[in-house]
Formats: sequence, C-alpha cells, structure tokens
Amino acid sequence: MTTPQILAFAIIGMMMALFVWGRLRYDLVAVLALLAGIAAGVVPYDKAFSGFSDDIVIIVASALLVSAAVQRSGVVETLLRPIAPRLTTTTKQVAVLAGVVALLSAFVKNIGALAMLMPAAFQIARKNKTPVAYLLMPMAFAALLGGIVTLVGTSPNVIVARMREELVGTPFSMFDFTPVGACLALGGVIFLAFGWQFLPGNRKGAASMDEAFNLEGYTTEVTIPEGSPLAGKTVGDVAKLSEGEVEVLALLRIRDRLHEPPVATKLRANQKLILMGQPDALKRLTDAAGLKLVRDDETGKIDAPDDDIGVMEAIVTADSPLVDRSVTQYRLHDHHNVNLLAVSRNGRRIMQRIGSTKLKPGDVIVLQGDLNTLPETLGELRLLPLAQRNVQLGRGRRGWLPVAVLAAAMVLMGFGVVPVAIAFFGAAVVILLIRALTLREAYDVIEWPLLVMLGALIPVSDALRTTGGTDLIAAWLSAFSQGLPPMGALALMMAAAMAVTPFLNNAATVLVMAPIAAGFAKNLGYNPDSFLMAVAIGAACDFLTPIGHQCNTLVMSAGGYRFGDYARLGLPLSIFVLVVGVPLIALVWPFAR
Repeated sequence: MTTPQILAFAIIGMMMALFVWGRLRYDLVAVLALLAGIAAGVVPYDKAFSGFSDDIVIIVASALLVSAAVQRSGVVETLLRPIAPRLTTTTKQVAVLAGVVALLSAFVKNIGALAMLMPAAFQIARKNKTPVAYLLMPMAFAALLGGIVTLVGTSPNVIVARMREELVGTPFSMFDFTPVGACLALGGVIFLAFGWQFLPGNRKGAASMDEAFNLEGYTTEVTIPEGSPLAGKTVGDVAKLSEGEVEVLALLRIRDRLHEPPVATKLRANQKLILMGQPDALKRLTDAAGLKLVRDDETGKIDAPDDDIGVMEAIVTADSPLVDRSVTQYRLHDHHNVNLLAVSRNGRRIMQRIGSTKLKPGDVIVLQGDLNTLPETLGELRLLPLAQRNVQLGRGRRGWLPVAVLAAAMVLMGFGVVPVAIAFFGAAVVILLIRALTLREAYDVIEWPLLVMLGALIPVSDALRTTGGTDLIAAWLSAFSQGLPPMGALALMMAAAMAVTPFLNNAATVLVMAPIAAGFAKNLGYNPDSFLMAVAIGAACDFLTPIGHQCNTLVMSAGGYRFGDYARLGLPLSIFVLVVGVPLIALVWPFAR
C-alpha cells in the first residue's frame, strides 16, 4: 500500500467517524475532509472544487426546487384526499408511500419518483401528526429498491447491461432484472412498512417558523367566483372541503349579512364569505375552491416585480395609526402600496368585512406588499413584525403545471433524450418561468448545507480511485473470493458493491466491480450473468449512508437525519437484500453456463 493510499483511507475513515459522532454538522465535516485531502496531497489543487460542478449537485438542488413547486401546487392534496383518511397509522402511511414510490421508480428515474411523492409525505405527516422522519427514509430506500426492477430504473442496470453485451454479445433486456428486482422490491417495502420503528422518533426536519406559532385563527374575506366548485354548494361543503379546518363566520349578501350561517345555507357565485382558520388551511381552501381574496377596497396591483411580492405578519401596537381605524378609512393601499389579507384577534370572531374592520392593539395582521420595502412600511405604521414564516396566503397557484413539468422531465430521461442533470435543471428553470415558485422562494427551498457537503465530498471520495485505492480493494476481493463457494462469492460481490458505493457513485461502482465479478466467474467457469446481477443490485442498494445516492441525500435535511440514522434502518435492509437476493439470483441466473 502506497503512502497516498494510506492517506486517502485515513481521511475517509476519520470523516466517517466524525459523521457518526455527530457533534459537528455534516457540511463542516465535509469541508474539513476536503481541506485535509488537499493538505495531504491526495486531492489535487485543480480538482479541489470540481465537486461543486458535478451533476449530482445540480440534480439534488433542482429536485428540491421542483419538489417544493409540486408541494405548493395543491395537486398532491387533491390526489390524496380520497385515501388520506384511511392512512391512520404510521405502518399504513409507510406502506402506501413506499409502495407507490417503488412502483414509479421501476419506470422513471428513482429520484424523480421520490421528488414527486415527498410533498405527499409532508401532507400526511402533518395531518396525522406523524414524525416525517418515519416516512422519508423508507421512501428513499423504496425508490432505490424500485429502481432495480427494470433496465431503466437505475444507472447500474444500464451499465451492467452494456458490459454484458461486451462480454457475451447481447445486453440484458428491459425486464431481465424483474424476477429478482420485483421480489426484492416487494419484500423490501413490506420490511419498511414495519422497519420504520428502527428510526428515532425525535428527529425533526428543517422546520419552518410556522411551527413556532400557535395563533388561534386568522379571519379573511373571499369571493366565490363563477365556476368555483363551491358555487351551488352549501356552507357545510366548505367544512368538508377544508377538512374542518376553516369556519364560515358570515355570508355577505347584497342587502344583508348572515352571521354563522347554517350548514345547509346555499352558496352562490359572486357571494362573499368571511372565513376563519390558520393561514395554511385558508390557502388550501382558496386554492381548492378557486376562491378570490378580497384584499381591501383599493384592489389595484402592487407596484413591484412579481418575485418581490410577498407577505409579512405583524402585531398592531398601541401607538399605530391603524388603531381604531379600518384600512379603508386609512387608505392603506394608496399610502403604502400594501394590502391587508387577514386579521387574527386572539381567536375572537370578526364578523365584519376585512376592509371595514377597525384594528385594535394586539391584532396580528397579514400584509402583502413589496418585500424590499415592507419592513420600512411596518416601521412607519408602528407595527411589530413577527419572525418570518412561510405564509402562502395571497399567492396564486399553478395547479397541474408543476406536475406536468416534472412528468415531462422524467419522460425525457426515460427515453434517453437528455441526461438526468439536464432534465432536472430544465424542469427547475421552467418552474421559475411559470411562476410556480418565485426566485426568493427558490433560493429558500434549496438546502445549501446539503450542496456544500456534496460538493466537498465528491473530490474526497474520488481520491480513493485516483490513488489506486479502489484497485487495491478490487485485488483484495478477487484474492479472497478464490477460496469461496459460488454462493459465498456471489454474496461477497454484492456486499462489496454495497460497501464501495458510498465512496464512489453507483455507476462508478459498477464500472469497477463488474469486470472483477465477470473475471472471477470466467476463471471458475461460472455463468457471469449471476455475478453481474449481484454487482448491479449491490451498487443500486446503498442504504447505509446519506452520501452514496441522491435519493438518500435528498431526504437528509428534510427528515432531520443524522449520518448514523441511515444504518439504523439501512443495515437490516441491506442484510435482507443479501439474504434474499443471493439465492434469488442463483435461482434465476444459475451458476452453470
């Protein structure tokens, strides 16, 4: 073993130990490892920052952005509404979510399937008060399992198919992977439906400021437009559509106002309602029913670029000029170019129109305006700003468009028209163009510490290859496997592929391990297909770390996971794949030629 190889192994070993220790944040550990690699000379100066231009960084960042747009579109909630009430236990939630992700991953890129279903996990977790950490890691692992079912599910399968063509003249076909892959995916999903209990329940994801607020409800005013699903329905249907989270305080008619209308009261187009609920519940209802917010009597557009328009919450202080005045009287929009969207008065019902409501000290209000000037406006109005949280009230939505953009990207990937990174990057750009997210929101939803970790670790991991460390590992494996029976050698190849994948990407693992496996089979007179399959499955099933596959990385911050959490669930799942996968491969792909 050469000195550079010793240094590369030592740096990676120390990095893994710090990850497991967990006292230093993962992005700091990664940059320390990169600095150590540069200082030791195993990472060349000109390659030190090459990781930040790697495809995986673009894929993860774009997937986060697209996933956020899909979540905010409201489509996931619409699709989940019929089955969500039945998902009352964590086992049912994991089984359904992991099962759907695995099924999709068999035919589309697994990270795309995961990005599409992550919003569903957040919605189900919120509705049932389930820790989202119980759902996201099983979904990521299910995406990896689903990828091994068909040729197009994951990159290792494609590479192994190509290498088989070089060895025997014909590649693996689309469904050659299915007998083994489908059994492992089905068994893996069943395992995950109960195995989530290995995960710690106290992990919390990158929570927003929403969780710090416990306001009893905002009051807002809406109009039922022509074509709204609520036109012709009843007040009771409002409660059903909002799942009981929004209350109708008053129904405003042309000549009168009906306070607390009976549930059987009919609703008509162009009527106005005064609603009370949490901002996110009001947002979901207005989106689902196509309701329009009645902001104030001056409904002119805010003079600011769309990307700069947002909302802030503030408390009305005793010396504010708004005290004992309504925004209509004060002419808030004319004077300050802002709109009043909602008012919260310590849980009390406000039966008046929002524009006519006289504000009182202690009221919490939601103002919409130019985010660049809103802080100054709050100061002028002597309003006390609350800590910024993600309030979407007053923002339009793009319905099915974000889902269509993601689906188009996955189709392009599936047919090999464009690479994965280009497809996701293009989808992210289109998402911004259609205003499914503003530029401000896009920068907020991207997990920058995650990208720093990836960019720093890629050249560190590559140091194993450039110093000859992977060749050394391959030689050790080849020498050790010579004395093993066929089944043992097959298990060794799969386990080695699983172990190497976190330090290379899964495609590089196949490129390194597949020739070793094929050569070993040839030397002993075995069928190389079984060993190639073992390498493909081992490289695709990286369940032990967050850094080996984009799916694992994507859920790390969102689920609040630590490095060591992956092994809690991933180690028993890896053992399951080994114990079940090796005999299955031997059965479907016999050792004899």
